[in-house]
Amino acid sequence: MITVKELTKRYARNTAVDHISFNIEKGQIVGFLGPNGAGKTTTMRMLTCFMPPTAGSATIAGFDVLEEPMEVKKRIGYLPETPPVYPEMRTGEYLEFVGRLKGLSKADLSKRVDYVCERCSVADVRQKLISKLSKGYRQRIGLAQAIIHNPDVLILDEPTAGLDPKQINETRDLIKSLAGDHTIILSTHILPEVEQTCEQVIIINKGKVVATDSVHNLQNRARGIESVIVEVAGRNADLDAAEVQAQLEKVSGVIKVHFKEKRQTRSIFEVEGSNDRLIRGDLARAIVAAGWDLNELRSSAMSLEEIFLQLTGDHPATAAAKEEPAAKEPGK
Repeated sequence: MITVKELTKRYARNTAVDHISFNIEKGQIVGFLGPNGAGKTTTMRMLTCFMPPTAGSATIAGFDVLEEPMEVKKRIGYLPETPPVYPEMRTGEYLEFVGRLKGLSKADLSKRVDYVCERCSVADVRQKLISKLSKGYRQRIGLAQAIIHNPDVLILDEPTAGLDPKQINETRDLIKSLAGDHTIILSTHILPEVEQTCEQVIIINKGKVVATDSVHNLQNRARGIESVIVEVAGRNADLDAAEVQAQLEKVSGVIKVHFKEKRQTRSIFEVEGSNDRLIRGDLARAIVAAGWDLNELRSSAMSLEEIFLQLTGDHPATAAAKEEPAAKEPGK
């Protein structure tokens, strides 16, 4: 549905997007992830035909963004970071206006406005001025205008930016409900948004793609070792965490044991093992043989935040502190 090959955008001596390539299949929700200034918004603008690429190509639903921009625009719905609403218009009036701009017939227009109002939960403010509405409502109206012509592809740039927690959850649920009917590319630097919403992840840093995979596969690739969480309890007495840690460190294949926390009579450890050996069975046998209770033994996957920081080389304190775009990305 979306094919990008060696896509590049330069501004004088600054390269905002540097020969990126990726494919997105029909019906997927794909997270386009990167620190602020990585080139996400510039890529979005090229995919939506807002600006031409310097080099490379991109096709959406089989149409080239450079050679057939009008055909591309017919097949995409775009929600920029700031929803493109007219505050002096009423919600229903605005959606009808957008529908006419997007070529809907008079017969279809009324049905589609009714549909998107219900789907995006803005029917209750249909007769209200947009200027009187909260940011959460404006965001949902922005989504409604993006899907009013039933596009093949939705391109959403920071769709939950500035929303409160309740509004964020509502917007995420709405985006997930649109999967299957639409192919969705979701640009964000909010890591939980990707974990909770997206099937695939594309990570971009300093204008280059540094990873393309599912969240699960990225976790496995980034960890490179088996890591498990173990919860151990004493059967008849309080547990000596140091003794348990020493015993776990003796298990064949174990590289390191980290004490995590103590909960009443239970102790929790993270155990790292070599990547060529499964250690869970040996750990379980060692714990039972020592006369302790094994309450929990599960894989410890890296969080997307850890993967993100590992791949982009950013420190946690600075990853969210930068402001997009980097110096010469216009319009921001």
